[in-house]
Amino acid sequence: MTSKKTHERWDEDDVRIRPGRTKSRPRTKERPAHNDAEGGMVIAVDRGRFTVALDTEDELANGKQIYAIKARELGRKGIVVGDLVDLTGADTSGTDDLARIVRRKERTSTLRRTADDVDPVERIVVSNANQLAIVTATADPEPSYGLIDRALVAAFDEGIQPMLVITKTDIASADALLAMYGPLDLPVFTINNRIPPTELLEALRNQVTVVLGHSGVGKSTLVNAIVPGSVRSTGHVNVVTGKGRHTSTSAVALELPTGGWIIDTPGIRSFGLAHVKAEHMIHAFPELEPGIEHCPRSCSHDEPDCGLNVWIETQPVQIRERLLSLRRLLAQPAQPVAEESLPTE
Repeated sequence: MTSKKTHERWDEDDVRIRPGRTKSRPRTKERPAHNDAEGGMVIAVDRGRFTVALDTEDELANGKQIYAIKARELGRKGIVVGDLVDLTGADTSGTDDLARIVRRKERTSTLRRTADDVDPVERIVVSNANQLAIVTATADPEPSYGLIDRALVAAFDEGIQPMLVITKTDIASADALLAMYGPLDLPVFTINNRIPPTELLEALRNQVTVVLGHSGVGKSTLVNAIVPGSVRSTGHVNVVTGKGRHTSTSAVALELPTGGWIIDTPGIRSFGLAHVKAEHMIHAFPELEPGIEHCPRSCSHDEPDCGLNVWIETQPVQIRERLLSLRRLLAQPAQPVAEESLPTE
């Protein structure tokens, strides 16, 4: 047994000295140029992994989809469906190695929403879409004019061309929807027996179109009819609540046989507009713009002296309904589902 006195006689030669750390390379802010990176479009996002369709003219790799993760240099920069990106390690030989997204190219548009009208957190639905197809059913579930108007506001604010697609016209008449939105400078298409009209197919050609609407209105059914071979899940509407069952769980972009892309999205519960300035909302109601000529400076269009108050008295009932819709958007936060009879997800 070693005594205390023995410990007192120990010196540095008796103690094991750990070797010092090898000096690492000095840090630098310079990043690799990635001149050999390949371009592509993000077509699906799933728990930090991204499915990317490569942008290549190589016939062997054309249409090839690979899986990728974000490179460290991207930091907290988000990646969503529709983003155009550059990748390294995009091996198309069939290996399981994941590519790395090293750059996100500048976005031309972002379709955004918030949980409600006072939520400061913006959620990007998709990026780089130039068309928004707002899908609503004539019945089962009943049309939600509030959602349509909110989607129009978001589209006009971002410079995205909206269109209205009315489904299930074989179940109920589309007259009310056509009377409300027909006079607008807005493409409107009706679908009978799930067969998309030729005019709609032509409008989608060579465009990037995002499909938006409540669960149960027929978004995925429409996509399945337009894109041969697609198997987007479809659901039914609860006969008690009249609400659709959420089937699609994430946005996905599908290439159209005629050129372009269509992006199917999950049914939404609410569409907040906290990110849209109030003075910009009037642009989503072009039929009201002739009435604002006599508005006072900085008119909110929801005050006693608003020029619309006198002008609207001579307008048809549909125009009056549109003014009420605008003022509902201006006056009060969106109630996440109650008023609009939105489906549960």
